Amino acid sequence: MNEIGESLRDARESHGVSIEEAAEDLGIKPSQLKSLEDGDIKKFKDVLNVKDFIKNYAKYLGMDGDKLIDEFNEYLFDYTSRIPIDKIKEAQETVTKEEKKIVSPYTEPVKKNKFLSIKILYALIIILLFVAGFLIVNGINNNEETSPLSYYYVER
Repeated sequence: MNEIGESLRDARESHGVSIEEAAEDLGIKPSQLKSLEDGDIKKFKDVLNVKDFIKNYAKYLGMDGDKLIDEFNEYLFDYTSRIPIDKIKEAQETVTKEEKKIVSPYTEPVKKNKFLSIKILYALIIILLFVAGFLIVNGINNNEETSPLSYYYVER
């Protein structure tokens, strides 16, 4: 990762652009660019963010972003292949069942309450029956000709 950062730094310096100027043009923090140039990816939340930063920064500097992404992928492969299997298994065991259900770190699990939806459905049916009954009774009492049941109404 240091080689990628150094090549980005060299390209930036050869263009005569300061870190602050590049950060402003790219819409990111100067500290993030500095970390990228120093090869310190631990300061980033996500590997995908690092890839985006590398690609955008390379494009900004007129470099081949795809080539740098390939180098970064090789670095990641080398880095992750050095993690012992025991450590990976240990990390998997520490994940609780509830954490396994969550698909994305940005979403919360949805709790479904079947009884609540059934209660709401019954309440709506009861309300509709009361409204229909009210309209029918008022139609008969107020004006027999405009009642919804006027067709069935028999005069006495």
